Amino acid sequence: MDATLVYEPADADGLVVATLSGELDLDRADAVRDQLAGIAADPACRYLRIDVAGLDFIDSYGLGALVSARNSAAATGVTMTLAEPSPPVRKAIEVTGLGHVFGL
Repeated sequence: MDATLVYEPADADGLVVATLSGELDLDRADAVRDQLAGIAADPACRYLRIDVAGLDFIDSYGLGALVSARNSAAATGVTMTLAEPSPPVRKAIEVTGLGHVFGL
């Protein structure tokens, strides 16, 4: 199942909560990266929290897309964090040592 990204508009504090589920791999990495960068580019967005509890699979391309989206967000002054990482996401982040990048 391809990765699905859903989110609500920014709240009064500038927080956008997005939910990423399914499989984030080579086939969907670029699209998800671009969607997240687009959300972060919204002037109303100051914090982007991505719930990844429903992400069943992530490969190096998916992880790279998240890092790239985080860098794009940071360039516009937006703090992007991952929340509730599923076991596959947690393992990928631990193996790569990227926990500090995502606020985990």
